[in-house]
Amino acid sequence: MLARIEPPVLDVGCGPGRHVIALAERGVVALGIDITPAALDLARGRGAPVLARSVFDRVPGAGRWASALLLDGNVGIGGEPGALLERVASLLEAGGIVLVELEPPGATRLTEIVHFDIDGISGPSFAWTAVGADDISEPATAAGLLVEDVWAMGDRWFGTLRRG
Repeated sequence: MLARIEPPVLDVGCGPGRHVIALAERGVVALGIDITPAALDLARGRGAPVLARSVFDRVPGAGRWASALLLDGNVGIGGEPGALLERVASLLEAGGIVLVELEPPGATRLTEIVHFDIDGISGPSFAWTAVGADDISEPATAAGLLVEDVWAMGDRWFGTLRRG
């Protein structure tokens, strides 16, 4: 799945940094951002390049990222997928891609408040919306992104969205 991206890569909601680390091990320039201190501590402990940052705050390299990751359902961060995708698109270079992980087709779009607990350490609570593989076109189009591909890998669903 990560073979589809082009560097440099911004991992939005990177959590403990497993994707950033996997990319770094391949020699790919990547940066993770997250608001959860416990997750960032784990990522830093593993040597991942990460920042304590909301995607809606100032992000280094804005307009120069070739790829952005919204994996593990992170397209739902904040409860408004269209607003999140619009913000992420603004961080990409022209032609850049957003790789999103989605719920299976037919999933109900549901917004809820989630609270993260990482290894017994509490993180912040925030709105989260599940987006199904057959429901990504609306928020992507509203954000100025083209749905280039939607596919399944095992029991997980992904999409590639491209900035014009």
